[in-house]
Amino acid sequence: MTGNATTRFTNVSLLSVASALPSRITTSDDIEGRLSGALSRLGLKGGLLRRVAGVDARRNWAEGESADAATVQAGEQALSEAGVQPGDVGLLINTSVTRKHLEPSVAVRLHHELGLPTSAVNFDVANACLGFVNGMSLAAGMIESGQIRYAIVVNGEDADDIQVNTIDRLLGEDVDRSDFLSEFATLTLGSGSAAAVLGRSDEHPEGHRILGGVTRAATQFHDLCVGSADGMYTNAKELLKGGLDLVVSAWKEAAPDWNWAKMDRYITHQVSSVHTDAIVKAAGLDATRVPTTYPRLGNVGPASIPITLAEEQASLSRGDRVLLMGVGSGLNTAMMELAW
Repeated sequence: MTGNATTRFTNVSLLSVASALPSRITTSDDIEGRLSGALSRLGLKGGLLRRVAGVDARRNWAEGESADAATVQAGEQALSEAGVQPGDVGLLINTSVTRKHLEPSVAVRLHHELGLPTSAVNFDVANACLGFVNGMSLAAGMIESGQIRYAIVVNGEDADDIQVNTIDRLLGEDVDRSDFLSEFATLTLGSGSAAAVLGRSDEHPEGHRILGGVTRAATQFHDLCVGSADGMYTNAKELLKGGLDLVVSAWKEAAPDWNWAKMDRYITHQVSSVHTDAIVKAAGLDATRVPTTYPRLGNVGPASIPITLAEEQASLSRGDRVLLMGVGSGLNTAMMELAW
């Protein structure tokens, strides 16, 4: 059976969204310089990351910085901007792909360092690059049902280890063109953190209402992009095709009920110029309403949607219609509408 899963909310608002970025900038020239031997041996021209992916640079954590510390910083900022005290938070969901260990959850440290009460439920939710939107939906459902008043959804990504491991491996003499291209997407990854606070609309009329949205799965493509701290391997051509088919089918099925053709802003997951251009064309979006952060931040995984939204919020006006949308490895897609 095919179709979308649809969720609607009547009394949940986004109260704030904040981000915290690493101070170290790694340009694509820097990465290609480290890979110059492999590029030359394989007959690949320089400027590949800019030319193919549109990524000029990405951020990496500098000495003394970390994804966890930055996530706490983003969380504290989001709570402050929302006017919510840590003691009033009933739920923390961490949505990071990055994790230094299998257990305990990343959420427990963040819960402790944010000073949340013992009554605040906390756990990790992982769903590749869709984790943050999924976390928002789960938090909204708990607020709507009356289980909690406030929730904070967080994410912190660290691309350092996977990029170092990938560059070292790609310099091997046994690596051919096919091997290089299967790991190319790893070189576009960036680091960063973000947080969002959700609460009840009737208690916060100044908030931005979360109206709901749709999700759709195409899990027959579960092996097209597989990653760990050691490396990420992608069938780029099939992943793009499968992702576009998934988005378009979900979009068309949602159209009669949601009317997303004329949104004021489309906050998409930031992958590359190829993916962004393809989604804009396939869904018939107005490209001027699709802001991009991937050229200077790269693909920051699940953090890319809230980071982009945090940057865009100053330019949004009351009543603007905003759609969060993305595709996550696996494949899954999610679209969530906000009434700003």
